[in-house]
Amino acid sequence: MARLDSYRALPRLAALLAGCCLALGGCGREAPTLPPLEVTVLEARPADYPIYLEMVGQTLGSVDIPIRARVDGVLEEMHFLEGRPVEKGQLLYVIDPQPYEARVVEAQGRLAEARTRLAKAQSDLERIRPLAAMDAVSQQDLDGAVAQYEAAQGSVQAAEAQVEQARLQLGYTRISAPVDGLIGITQARVGEYVGRSPNPVVLNVVSRIDPIRVRFAVNEREYLRFRREFAARMQAIDERDDDRSTLQLLLADGSTHEYLGDVVSFDAAIDPGTGTFTLEADFPNPERIILPGQFARVRGVVELRKNSLAVPQRAVMETQGLFQLAVVGDDGTVELRRVQMGPRLEKLWIVDSGLESGERIALDGLQRLRTGMKVVPKPAEATGEPPEG
Repeated sequence: MARLDSYRALPRLAALLAGCCLALGGCGREAPTLPPLEVTVLEARPADYPIYLEMVGQTLGSVDIPIRARVDGVLEEMHFLEGRPVEKGQLLYVIDPQPYEARVVEAQGRLAEARTRLAKAQSDLERIRPLAAMDAVSQQDLDGAVAQYEAAQGSVQAAEAQVEQARLQLGYTRISAPVDGLIGITQARVGEYVGRSPNPVVLNVVSRIDPIRVRFAVNEREYLRFRREFAARMQAIDERDDDRSTLQLLLADGSTHEYLGDVVSFDAAIDPGTGTFTLEADFPNPERIILPGQFARVRGVVELRKNSLAVPQRAVMETQGLFQLAVVGDDGTVELRRVQMGPRLEKLWIVDSGLESGERIALDGLQRLRTGMKVVPKPAEATGEPPEG
């Protein structure tokens, strides 16, 4: 009976096997292939690239002069608007002059007394000298008269110096601007006692801000690079009798100051504590946009890379300190090529070796690219990268 049931199941098994064969035959058809990846490519072209060294600094006035109270007293007058330009010789402050006027009068009184004593000593000498010639008075009397006269002369000179000193102190009660410039916020107000600690001694600061000065520092290695290139450029400029300005000033908002500047002073030695060398540069500032106390960056050329290739930084793939570019051939074949990279230039990166002029590099889809795969290259639109040579 069991054998009869097995024979009856054979048709159903055959039908099941036939269905499986049909299904397997359908799976044998080829799957649809994906189109080649489209990537943006940029042709490498040689150009000249200046290599800049950027140094962080702080702005100063080309002249910063503190306004000091050279005598003490009550501040009576203020003759300027804070934060406004002032001219050389313009009256700024007046300190109560009465105590110093009294000292002048007192010194003049002592001078008058000294001159009276001098007149008397001169009269006595003129009377005794003929008598001494006739032996009517002793030589000792004559010597005493001469000494009195010379002492009176010295007293007059000392009294005249005291009068001059008193007049100088009286003049210090009127404080004028030493230079043309911009004056800041006053440290004392009318009615305050000034000129003696703990009261204000430095009342204000007048700064000449055209040109504006920037003080910056570089380390020893950067100094050597900067110094060599700067000296060579200065010699070339002198031979051409051209503009000496060589430095750029980058402001805090990312903008570049429209006027170039030049180094005007520098330290005599490298600071052994910080290992840095301090320099100062002046930049024209006719619109007075830049004020003292701002942070800024000074940028100077330390090298000129001629006929070099540069690529956008986003095209460079880095893995454990090794750099690669995706080079796309004329037939669209990708090659992941190892390259040696040089200095960075804002959005660009100079390629020292591994890339030839005219070769195309991929700019996007880098994570999906593999050596040997085919892509559809799409030329990059003109973006200014790299710049024209």
